[in-house]
Amino acid sequence: MDAATAARAVIGQTIGESTPAFAPVARPPAGAPNVLVIVLDDLGYAQLGCYGSDIATPAADALAAGGLRYRSFHVTAMCSPTRACLLTGRNQHKVGMGFVADLPIGFPGYDGSIPRSAAGMPRLLRDAGYSTFAVGKWHLAPRWEQSASGPFDHWPLGLGFERYYGFLNGDTNQWTPDLVSDNGFVDPPRGPDDGYHLTEDLADRAIRLIQDQQQATPGKPWFCYFATGAVHAPHQAPESYIDAYRGRFDDGWEAWRERTFARQVDLGVVPPGTTLTARPSWVPDWADLPADERRLYARMMEVYAGFLTHTDAQIGRVLDFLRDTGRLDDTLVLLISDNGASAEGGPHGSLNEHRFTHDRLDDLADTIARAGDLGGHRAYNHYPWGWAWAGNSPFRLWKRYAWLGGVRTPLIVHWPAGIAADAAGEVRDQFCHAVDLLPTVLDLAGVEAPATVDGIDQQALDGASLRATFGDAGAPSPRTTQYFEIIGSRAIVHDGWKATTDHIGAQISVERDRVPGSHDFATDRWSLFHLDDDFAEAHDLADRHPDRVAQMERLWWHEAGRNQVLPLDDSLIGRAVAMQPRPHAPAHRTVYHPGGGGIAEDFLPPLGGGFTLTAVVDVPDGAAQGIVCALGDWSNGWAWYLLDGRPVAAFSLFGTLHRVAAPVGLDAGGHTLTLTYARTRTGGGPVTLLVDGAEVAATTLPEDLPFRWQIGGTGLLIGRDAGFPVCDDYTAPFAFIGEIDHLVVESAALAPRVERPDATVARARRRE
Repeated sequence: MDAATAARAVIGQTIGESTPAFAPVARPPAGAPNVLVIVLDDLGYAQLGCYGSDIATPAADALAAGGLRYRSFHVTAMCSPTRACLLTGRNQHKVGMGFVADLPIGFPGYDGSIPRSAAGMPRLLRDAGYSTFAVGKWHLAPRWEQSASGPFDHWPLGLGFERYYGFLNGDTNQWTPDLVSDNGFVDPPRGPDDGYHLTEDLADRAIRLIQDQQQATPGKPWFCYFATGAVHAPHQAPESYIDAYRGRFDDGWEAWRERTFARQVDLGVVPPGTTLTARPSWVPDWADLPADERRLYARMMEVYAGFLTHTDAQIGRVLDFLRDTGRLDDTLVLLISDNGASAEGGPHGSLNEHRFTHDRLDDLADTIARAGDLGGHRAYNHYPWGWAWAGNSPFRLWKRYAWLGGVRTPLIVHWPAGIAADAAGEVRDQFCHAVDLLPTVLDLAGVEAPATVDGIDQQALDGASLRATFGDAGAPSPRTTQYFEIIGSRAIVHDGWKATTDHIGAQISVERDRVPGSHDFATDRWSLFHLDDDFAEAHDLADRHPDRVAQMERLWWHEAGRNQVLPLDDSLIGRAVAMQPRPHAPAHRTVYHPGGGGIAEDFLPPLGGGFTLTAVVDVPDGAAQGIVCALGDWSNGWAWYLLDGRPVAAFSLFGTLHRVAAPVGLDAGGHTLTLTYARTRTGGGPVTLLVDGAEVAATTLPEDLPFRWQIGGTGLLIGRDAGFPVCDDYTAPFAFIGEIDHLVVESAALAPRVERPDATVARARRRE
């Protein structure tokens, strides 16, 4: 009982002489809606049916038909920053999320940690009496907080959600995801051979959370944040959804884009008179491509389309549940994408998107040969950037750039109880941004943004409510100025004008080498567009209005200083160099024991510079089997195991298998098994298997180990595997038969330096 409640109670000698008092229960005002926020991932402006696509998205289209579509809604061009804007109502750099949370660096705008001075939607609605659930992708916890040890301050429950089910990182395998329930890691409820798919599981969980809450507290409003991993790579979906699109994209990205643009104008999501921006030189002319490449790229788009339609079907299941239980009319539904379509497949697409994180391209011939794997268990695929360009029609560029192709995405608002029936299906033209969604929700829920939370003064909101636009197509935009910055790409909107830099920088080498633009902030060229007349950012007016360009550039620097944008950094992979040091640095030698969950990859000692693994085991009579330890899967991973009693090590380097096996099995009893990798100066090097100190097999890896095996994997498992295997020698879990006493991991990168005697003598002579 708090002090205020205690003061209201009258306490006498007996119950008859006393008057009880109870703490007040927070309740939103009558009519406060339920709130369902749906966040799709890497979905372009032109990829929903209600925004012009011919991809089947009936659930999203029904929301649009019964609600409103916004054609000038903006985001940040990347995942974590947009999600931070949405949930906090503040610009991304102000809350430390100027880049993805995976790479926190030592500057306020980029530390990957939403501060307590920016309490967000889940906390404020919970405090106002809502139940709060998050389901799906999170991507707002700093790298060094994503282990079983926490800390959990930036996990969903730490930021105000009462329940959570999903995955913490930027992407995950749709068939074998790395899942968290509340504050603990859990296994998927089924395996891929049982028909499991992540998006279906997320829909199941969202329905269950809402159903349980309403049966316990009927009528209590709820907030559900439903963030699919789709349609981010890997593009994976049931085969029937993919095959429904067979042949639909055979005439290529230019033809698809032109048809889509015509539908966009007819639907009103693109104004009449808009110029469809031209195909850039770095996107190949479909007609000039060899036939086998056209077939491959068309199949990659079929996979993406099937993935999107499958995702829409799961959204439809959640909406059908709300409709069937009489809750849809009283639920405010907001559907967005966190950024424009993604070009992370590069010019040729990718069978294995893990390669993108290592700045490398696929072997095109190999991808063509394995086209039948696309979308299934064996692939971690992403389409080529020609489809990203088309999917952002009518705009330029894509995710990771401040051009409209990166920052303008769909926004659908559906709320029958609050949007007049005669406005249903209309399009709104107001300039708005992800920061406007929190103020809108608070406004409609009757909740005021508090000045303090937990005694901490709160940052002012950067967003403003869109409520006035629901009933008035001519209502003013919530703001006239908005800056953009993502990986060095910069833009600013002010009074209907937009200035955008041509900065390409050092994001990834394939774009640096093929996409023309600046690589030096000092020489960036600012283009100028009058958005009021130029919806697609197609007509550069910079040479006609140099004074306005200079004014816009000055304004950008002002906003950058005000919002913690500086210092500018245009690297992507290179940010790892400046990344925040591990708060709990790993040791040269670490002892692990079997049992428990996976050990998060970021919390293992570094292995790429070389390692020695030592396992003390006891095996029974007969052919011993099972995993000693394993990390990752056949898309990128390694495993050490016994097969028919023989020690084996397998390394799948971006899907290319390298395997070494002992010629004979182990005798029954105790053994010390050793696996070593000695990195050469140029990368790669010998891998050796030893049994009781004697070498039994060896091979050579032709390249070094990846610095990151999985973006969202389970981590190192001892005595078993999970999900997909590293190779076809076994099927997970392939539990170890026998006993593993312990596993020792020794990292060459962390080994104490042993000084040579001659170096010691030389240094002594220099001192003399």
